[in-house]
Amino acid sequence: MLLSCQNICKAFVEKIIIQNVSFHIEDNDKAAIIGINGAGKTTLLKIIVGELSPDNGQVIFGKDKTLGYLKQNQSVTSENTIYDELLAVKADLINLEKQIRETEIKMKDNTGETLEQLLAVYTRLTHDFEFAGGYAYRSEVVGVLKGLGFCEDDFPKFISTLSGGQKTRVALGKLLLTKPDLIILDEPTNHLDIIAVSWLETYLQNYKGAVIIVSHDRYFLDRIANKVIEVSNTKAALFNGNYTTYAAKKEKLRADEMKAYLNQQQEIGRQEAVITKLRQFNREKHIKRAKSREKQLEKVELIAKPETEVSEIRLQLKPAVESGKDVLEIAGLKKSFGNLHLFSDVNFNIRRGEHVAIIGDNGTGKTTLLKILNKYLEADAGRFSFVTNVHPGYYDQELLFAANAAHSNNNAHKSQKERFGACTNVTHRRNQLLDETKTLMMEISDAYPQMSDTEIRNMLAAFLFTGDDVFKRVKDLSGGERGRLSLAKLMLSQANFLLLDEPTNHLDIISKEILEEALNCYTGTVLFVSHDRYFINRTATRILELTANGFVDYPGYDTNIGTYDYYLEKKEKLKNAAAFDEADSVVPLAGISEAKADYIARKEKQAAGRKRENDIRRLEEKISILENELQNLENQMLAPELVTNAEGLMRLSDEKTGLEDELSGLYDEWEKLN
Repeated sequence: MLLSCQNICKAFVEKIIIQNVSFHIEDNDKAAIIGINGAGKTTLLKIIVGELSPDNGQVIFGKDKTLGYLKQNQSVTSENTIYDELLAVKADLINLEKQIRETEIKMKDNTGETLEQLLAVYTRLTHDFEFAGGYAYRSEVVGVLKGLGFCEDDFPKFISTLSGGQKTRVALGKLLLTKPDLIILDEPTNHLDIIAVSWLETYLQNYKGAVIIVSHDRYFLDRIANKVIEVSNTKAALFNGNYTTYAAKKEKLRADEMKAYLNQQQEIGRQEAVITKLRQFNREKHIKRAKSREKQLEKVELIAKPETEVSEIRLQLKPAVESGKDVLEIAGLKKSFGNLHLFSDVNFNIRRGEHVAIIGDNGTGKTTLLKILNKYLEADAGRFSFVTNVHPGYYDQELLFAANAAHSNNNAHKSQKERFGACTNVTHRRNQLLDETKTLMMEISDAYPQMSDTEIRNMLAAFLFTGDDVFKRVKDLSGGERGRLSLAKLMLSQANFLLLDEPTNHLDIISKEILEEALNCYTGTVLFVSHDRYFINRTATRILELTANGFVDYPGYDTNIGTYDYYLEKKEKLKNAAAFDEADSVVPLAGISEAKADYIARKEKQAAGRKRENDIRRLEEKISILENELQNLENQMLAPELVTNAEGLMRLSDEKTGLEDELSGLYDEWEKLN
């Protein structure tokens, strides 16, 4: 055992953060800690590493085990260059290498017994050096730096000149190079692009020690984790497997708990109905039986109603105005900033109903392209046009919060103009801002006065604002909550073409699932930039990869294909075939045969899905009929004329048992199909 957490409790003032949290980590475990923002994940990490003391419980480490911890937005203070800062981690090897060189020099000037002694020292030093990986440590440092997204031109840069995100990457690199027995990472992917995250995944998969990760990146957790620790409502629950396995187990657990709760409630309702009926007979023996049943009910240990973290409200979001079939046409777009060339010859079209994801390395110009489409920036060359009845709506957290800050001071108009430049649709953009002084109800109501309070509450609930949350003021919301509110406003707007820049940034997993559900129910068109691969898998029907020479299109063969996994599969096939042409849409050279095979496989899958849905519907109809028959039987058994008719009661009881057995089988079959 590497780490054991036993009954950890922590409260701040009177608010309990975590309570009786227990789990253990073995030597090679890769564990994910998940939970909504504010659940206590970071607090738990700080207790594990000793930055906070638990109110109760204890943290036990294995003997002589080492620990490395990366905080969120961890900064590095140093006068070193990037390369020298990471190289300093290998100080022991550098010192050993220095001793080897010094011994070599001494060996040249000595003979006899002294030389033999030096040879023995030299042999020991070189053995230790080789055993510790001394001949590869410089290439290891370079590999980690490049893996985390630094190019060789970055190596001489001084730490003091770096951004916060770059400093966090340097801190991560230093931690990986120290190779502790347990690595603890708090949101390690926040400042990494997709390529760097993929490299980190591979590194951690092959890491010899144990890893604990707090992350909202579900694709990352799927690739890394072999156990998931869920922190929710101050408690912790352990699930073996990766995130997808956890999600399936959690959903089944919720379904089982809800089924048990509903079954008990149904049984209580039936017993209460029987008691009421017995009392209506108003005879002594019936009243005694009613009292007996009441006592039995009082002894029943009630099952608490399972808490639902994700809103059960599902919205069919349909724009007020439907666009034409052609939504956006782009031809020959080009953009540079001075000597920094971003992209050129960008050409693509988007049609109504598509959900298009733009991916690409950091610095290729993905966000810049969205800003051009929204007229925040001008292209150097080329043109674009929104076609028939297209009403675009734009979401960008960075611009949203900058604009909100400007909106809240006396120079709001001037600040916005300086920040965003002259725009043709400034009024529309102001309508998308959030007023710091308003409550959430007021924010939606003032923007959409035609909506009733119930409709507003339902919309806010779908974005995880429930109960008294709707009376919070905007100024009291966290960054993620503001993002959710702004997205809710955007999806209520007249926009039928949503342009979203990193919409999942700062959202916890539950909030991401809500956004995914909202977008999947949205009948308009969506173009978004994202590095969240799980989100892309759930929402995209097409992927565009932005490179310096334009876009590479991964459209699939119908609107059901376009996921990130599909993109990886097709890119790898074409790479292996040396048939990758960035100027054209990606279509395998094998062409028709592979396309046809994919088409047939998809159609078979769709047919199987339709059959399953039909089977489920028929089952539900049959269950409904049998439940009605069962209810009728139970009502017959309560009839006064059957009270003394033992034979009649026995017959009905046998029929009831048969129906219940049949229903039980149907319930099991329904559950399997679902």
